[in-house]
Amino acid sequence: MNINTKSFFSLFIFSLFLLNLSAQEIYFPERGTWEEKESATFNLDFSEAIEFAEANEYSESKDLRQAILKGFQHEPYHEILGPTKRRGGPAGMILKDGFLVAKWGDTKRVEMTFSVTKSFLSTTALLARDRSLIKDIEDPVINYIWDDTFEGEHNSKITWKHLLEQNSDWSGELWGSYDWADRPPQEGGIDDWRTRKLNEPGTHFKYNDVRVNVLAYSLLNVFRKPLPTVLKEEIMDPINASSSWRWFGYENSWTTIDGFEMQSVSGGGHSGGGMFINTEDMARFGLLFMNNGNWNGEQLISEDLIEEAIQPSATNSNYGYMWWLNADGPRQWKNVDKDIFYAAGFGGNFIIVDRKENLVIVTRWLEPSKIEEFVQKIFN
Repeated sequence: MNINTKSFFSLFIFSLFLLNLSAQEIYFPERGTWEEKESATFNLDFSEAIEFAEANEYSESKDLRQAILKGFQHEPYHEILGPTKRRGGPAGMILKDGFLVAKWGDTKRVEMTFSVTKSFLSTTALLARDRSLIKDIEDPVINYIWDDTFEGEHNSKITWKHLLEQNSDWSGELWGSYDWADRPPQEGGIDDWRTRKLNEPGTHFKYNDVRVNVLAYSLLNVFRKPLPTVLKEEIMDPINASSSWRWFGYENSWTTIDGFEMQSVSGGGHSGGGMFINTEDMARFGLLFMNNGNWNGEQLISEDLIEEAIQPSATNSNYGYMWWLNADGPRQWKNVDKDIFYAAGFGGNFIIVDRKENLVIVTRWLEPSKIEEFVQKIFN
């Protein structure tokens, strides 16, 4: 072997070493443990952000049943249909390269997480697509659902993508709740809301939990088993989550599939229910998305589907498949990278993902109006 060949071989081996080192630079915690590193190790300081989070606790009642009833008191016929839980105080975690570099509050306390649940729900839709239970996200949902949920000239046009992007304008009733009564406009009365002109599916964004619950019910029918079971087997167990999280529906959201009674879960806590989870399990979920669906070498969700899920929709540049996006638009956090995406829920619950800096931030019970200022203290 001549000198040039030796040099080339040595360079090749060194390159392989660097590639292997790069592949190992993200840390994935085992169940029940988390390796901690000082933020200064990465030349970072989050002390000001943590002090801010602790000083700006969500201002409404810790009795979340009361906070929910107050928050949605303008909705006709609104009632609590699922479980609720008294909340704790501010809590959070910050991960860098998977390592725990900052935390505050009780990160093991199981809490309601409200609309953060939607990002877990959309993940089950990605799993259905990955496993070809859904052939195409743009397929009409009526092709998959046996009953009359999507019957009619309007509802029959609705696709899985419309439901995921919340621009379906699905019209109807599910589990005793009407789409028109969910977050109604300030103007007009019940008669106006009930007889409104329907928007063509895919043309109008409307945050609406009844329609989100229609997605959950549709996915239950596709998987033919409860979504919490799907999430546990396909995501939460592989990422070494705890056994303490729960995903609830409503007391009346039961259906029969293959002779078994199954509960259709809700996509939030608007009427109770939704995901009850601790901060650490939320951080694990964020870490999975930060690493493009790969957990310690195992691809749990296709990378291309995750990329699809965080593309701005045609009707809301700050919304993808039930993930909020920091792209140009009315909800953009100023002076923060535009590629950041996040899950957000009532009461100031957030999972924030920054793939460029390998950061995951979870914060609980932060006054919602303070989230932009909090994030700016993290990144600036």
